[in-house]
Amino acid sequence: MSLFQTFLANTDQQRETLSNACDLWDCIPRYAVSRARMNSMRTPEGFLEVLEVPFHYRQRQLTALIYPARVRGADGRRVSYYPSAREELIEHALRKLATEQQAGFFDRPDYRSGVRFSLYRLRRELEQQGHSLRYDELVEGLDILSLSAIEIVAKGADGEEGFARATYLTALAGVNRTDYEADREARWLAQFHPLVTRSIDEVTYRQFNYQRLMNCDAQLARWLLCQLVIKYTQASMIDGFDMRFSTIKRDSALLNGYGRVRDAVAALDEAWEELKSLGALHSIDKKEHRGGRNKIEDVTYTIKAARDFSAEQKAANRRRNDAQRDVVQPPSTGGSSVGWQRAGNVVANALHLSRPQVE
Repeated sequence: MSLFQTFLANTDQQRETLSNACDLWDCIPRYAVSRARMNSMRTPEGFLEVLEVPFHYRQRQLTALIYPARVRGADGRRVSYYPSAREELIEHALRKLATEQQAGFFDRPDYRSGVRFSLYRLRRELEQQGHSLRYDELVEGLDILSLSAIEIVAKGADGEEGFARATYLTALAGVNRTDYEADREARWLAQFHPLVTRSIDEVTYRQFNYQRLMNCDAQLARWLLCQLVIKYTQASMIDGFDMRFSTIKRDSALLNGYGRVRDAVAALDEAWEELKSLGALHSIDKKEHRGGRNKIEDVTYTIKAARDFSAEQKAANRRRNDAQRDVVQPPSTGGSSVGWQRAGNVVANALHLSRPQVE
């Protein structure tokens, strides 16, 4: 856990802006449905169906099945919710808190990781990043994260289908409103999804500018930034990086609500410009591919990194390489970790996921 909590930075102030992006987990379109779209999808009884979201990861086709949470509202009625933008921000804040000493934990025998925190500290962290939430909003978001399940399905080279299923937060413990009012520092505990634990265990995470991500207004901009952190590892102002509209639409699932292609492209243009305004990108070159009747069939974006983002990626590369040299994998001791490890490894092995080689 100390490797997860130790960043490569020049100053304490710079270190405070950093957190970790987890490979695979942060590539899954797990927060793709807005509250407005949810409202249109619910049955009159307040139910949502299991949501099936296909996407690609490392040129392999996967499917995410998202099981909604049933949460009691202020009127006492239970309504279904998928995790959405608010829950995404809460998860990132929890992961940031886990980088603090004595807050994050990693338990290899039980194969779990997570964070101990006070609700007051979590609210303050979100407020400092420009996302203030009331007590009831924050608790509802934590409830949705701990009650919603996500299943990742993959086919191996032999055609065998494997899956791994768990809730977004696999365990959550806290105090009620009365106890919170009596002691704002009363501790909660959240246990991260096993794919986050796997990333910590195998050092497949990358440090990135968490403050920039939390400053993004558009959820699509946050998704794009995570993809650049994970994939654009040799970021520079000279070498371009190509991303297609069709790929972004497929793998983010955040553009599915647009009826017209040109509206979805306009939303993507705005997300790219937001990243440029936040100091991640130096330039964005857009090339439209048109078909019959001059209709847009696809768009290729060639982006080049801003100086700051390039420096951040170089630091992330060095920090990960140093960590992978230092970490030692002990032999398996069995125990309660084996069950989820085996289930998760079905997906991981189908994707040929293993510890990346030191670059």
